[in-house]
Amino acid sequence: MKTGKLMSVFAAMIIAASTLTGCGSSNSEITVISREDGSGTRGAFTELMGITVDDVDNTVASAEISNSTSVVIQSVAGNSSAIGYISLGSLNDEVKAVSVDGTEATVDNINSGEYKVARPFNIATREDISDLAADFVSFIMSADGQAIVEEKGYIKASDAGAYTSSDMSGTIVVAGSTSVAPVMEVLADEYKKLNSGVTIEIQQTGSSAGMTSTIEGACDIGMASREVKDTEIQQGLVPTVIAMDGIAVIVNNDSEIDNLTSEQIKQIYTGEITDWSEIQ
Repeated sequence: MKTGKLMSVFAAMIIAASTLTGCGSSNSEITVISREDGSGTRGAFTELMGITVDDVDNTVASAEISNSTSVVIQSVAGNSSAIGYISLGSLNDEVKAVSVDGTEATVDNINSGEYKVARPFNIATREDISDLAADFVSFIMSADGQAIVEEKGYIKASDAGAYTSSDMSGTIVVAGSTSVAPVMEVLADEYKKLNSGVTIEIQQTGSSAGMTSTIEGACDIGMASREVKDTEIQQGLVPTVIAMDGIAVIVNNDSEIDNLTSEQIKQIYTGEITDWSEIQ
């Protein structure tokens, strides 16, 4: 082989090796993935992590914005340098959840209070809620509904007794959080099995939009993956906590990062830390 060709081969091998070394390495620019304004998950996450100060969300302007939990997972799964956050109940093997302050994101650790990045799943209704929607809420809070909550990886919020079928019929419209929607869809399916004359329409519009729709009467039940705001309650909403959920901080499966402190997460999301090499 001629010297020139041999050098070209060596050069190609060096470039390939350096590319492979960078994949999943802790020495690369961080891609910050966040949720859209109005997301309950974003609101809870930025408050818990100290990113929001005096009602100002200081998420770095360069953050890539995703409009749903599934898009956050896809974005992090496809980028070895990415970081994001999702509902713990939505965590799957496409991404890796890091420990926060040395504590794993698990139901047991949320129950014990050791894992601090946790928030409520709320529903909200108007005071003039229909009998049918009220019956669905009763099912959600019953032992039957709360068993589904636990089965899906969340922490139950009620110790009420068993649900008795009402044999009602009609349509219920539920709108709001994309984080609450997956468990709400299961709850709706099980409720319809017990009440075959009922149709339940679930719209994934985001927490704030769900609260607004409920206030305006466009839906019967709103979903929020955060606390219902005082301003929303003042407009006639009645909140009910249906579950507790953790927020998992996620990275790509190839990432070398397994633990982050709360301060490091805050600094990443406010732009103070921009490269994984800055994580000690």
